Amino acid sequence: MRRQPVVVIVGRPNVGKSTLFNRLTKSRRALVHDLPGVTRDRIIGDAAYHGGVVTLIDTGGLLFDDSDDFLPLIRSQADMALREADAVLFLLDGYSGLMPEDEEIAAWLRSQNVPVIPVVNKGDRGGVEVQASEFYSLGMGDPVVVSAEHGMGLAELWDALEEYIRQPEIEDEEDEADPKEARIAIIGRPNVGKSSLLNRLIGDERVLVSNVPGTTRDSVDAVLTQDGFRYRFVDTAGIRRKGKTEKGPEVLSVVMARRQLERAHLCLLLVDAVEGITNQDAHIGGYAWEGGRGLILIVNKWDLIEDRARMRAEFEDMVARQLKFMRHSPVLYLSALTGKGVRKLFPIMRRMHEARGRKVPTSDLNRLLSEAWERRPPPVQGRKEPRFYYATQVQSSPPAFVLFTNLNQEPHFSYMRYLENTLRVQLGLEGIPIRVMIRGRKK
Repeated sequence: MRRQPVVVIVGRPNVGKSTLFNRLTKSRRALVHDLPGVTRDRIIGDAAYHGGVVTLIDTGGLLFDDSDDFLPLIRSQADMALREADAVLFLLDGYSGLMPEDEEIAAWLRSQNVPVIPVVNKGDRGGVEVQASEFYSLGMGDPVVVSAEHGMGLAELWDALEEYIRQPEIEDEEDEADPKEARIAIIGRPNVGKSSLLNRLIGDERVLVSNVPGTTRDSVDAVLTQDGFRYRFVDTAGIRRKGKTEKGPEVLSVVMARRQLERAHLCLLLVDAVEGITNQDAHIGGYAWEGGRGLILIVNKWDLIEDRARMRAEFEDMVARQLKFMRHSPVLYLSALTGKGVRKLFPIMRRMHEARGRKVPTSDLNRLLSEAWERRPPPVQGRKEPRFYYATQVQSSPPAFVLFTNLNQEPHFSYMRYLENTLRVQLGLEGIPIRVMIRGRKK
């Protein structure tokens, strides 16, 4: 399974880092302003290029005179971001030319042991192409001239990055997934009890537990074997909404947590029984679901609830409203602190791992889908009576199916959801993202 590379943008204030971030991620999420130092916290996004996708991190303007209380913090944040970086884009102002601050940053970057590409911005302005030659004196190789504001030079920028972010061909997950080992990521907001749950699951105080949000910065693997089956737990640092990651370690935690999701087969989404389900819980669960990871909803701190019947009903309603994609996922109410209900997790996790990697016999698949089609055929498209020919499973871990029909386009999403739900119930795929696609038969 390939890991998504990380690219960090650094530079002194007001050279266009946020503009470049917005241009590469095709978003307007980074605040752009003429005032130096506007970007203080780290902003993270995905940037697509011809070879794949990278995680892009925008950093605050670097200065080393410490005339502002924020400058040491900004430097600390950038330093932490570089620890996970595969490459750095050192952004320079081609219009202003080489400044002493640029030379200070260059000296600092040389001590970081990470590939650096000098990028000269504002290349759309007159004379910048010629003036860019002075940046060779930094000793960091050929500078790439771009215009972040107008999108000039981005192809050359990606070409320069290619060597450091090249991603290998994706291996089929079903080939690399061990049927006897489930990789499980424990995800959730900070301070909902992830470390406590991991400690309870493995019966060993190997993870620091604190009531201070964000204590866990790194991700820790723990392996437990029961009845010949291995459970590999990954305790992820709490994912926070990107706009709330105001401290460097928390931003780094977002990157690391997303990496752990790439490694996982299943995710335990922890929510707080007292606080209920929040928008951030839905945000975190959505990361896992969109990535094809099985999901189990864990309502932690259940020992603090008095009227449990009423609270169960409230949680069912919250799932229906806020976690619609998890309406078929198992829900477990437990207390990581006391251990009550924790042991029930093991058979659920094993069953879901086996279901996620299951290959459905073609005859069974066609029988199920044929019956579902006849029971509720899709709406007529034009003058054609919808006809189902056959179906095949094209992928497992997670499962994906293709139906060959006489339709020119997929029916309404509600019908596709009907087919997905039919397969989920009949094949025991509760809590597993599945994909159903319809193709017209080639003439």
